[in-house]
Amino acid sequence: MTSGDAHDASKSKPAMARRRRAILDLLKREGPQDAQSLAASLGVSAMAVRQHLYDMQDQKLVTYNEVARPQGRTMGRPAKFWALTPAAEGFFPDGHAELTASLLGAMQEAFGAAGVEHLLAVRARDQAAAYGERVDPADALPVRLAALAELRSEEGYMAAVEAKDDGSYLLVENHCPICTAAARCSGLCAAELDVFRRVLGDDVAIERTDHILAGARRCAYRVRPKAVPAAAG
Repeated sequence: MTSGDAHDASKSKPAMARRRRAILDLLKREGPQDAQSLAASLGVSAMAVRQHLYDMQDQKLVTYNEVARPQGRTMGRPAKFWALTPAAEGFFPDGHAELTASLLGAMQEAFGAAGVEHLLAVRARDQAAAYGERVDPADALPVRLAALAELRSEEGYMAAVEAKDDGSYLLVENHCPICTAAARCSGLCAAELDVFRRVLGDDVAIERTDHILAGARRCAYRVRPKAVPAAAG
């Protein structure tokens, strides 16, 4: 390799790293996808995406399942749908989960279940107050949800909002930076649901539909406006 070749190769390494990180982010946000879909999202060729995917497969970061007839296609060869492996989770923030889990365990031992429950209640109160500074209850529901999703994304949850045909919305969190701690303390997940209810207001109903700790790829919450009672008389 000439010095010029080495210089070109070194210049390409950051670009390759950015492209592979973009692929990892897409698989985290959107779930399993084939190379063509990934290429369309990134604006590059499917061949280039496949090269990255096979390299990342060698690194144990991605794997695939073959789908005989993907949705929307009536013919052609089976498609490889790529997904992240557990090893890829290291690329996403963990929120110091091990430390948090250890502290929760120590607190439960020192103060009992009631003490941990009180701690979580205080945390939920403070978190709701902090969110309330950026989520205006007077705003329309889509605006409130967008503000909440932005807050959660800043905390590492990779959140997004999807509008549904029935008038409801789906608040999606594609990553859980406190998953390790939540696995040891289920009250953390219950407290977060309570925070969402406080922040979004009494005029909406919220239910969890997907839960990472139950084996889902993501956490998701269906949010819908509560029915307005008919006027008396």
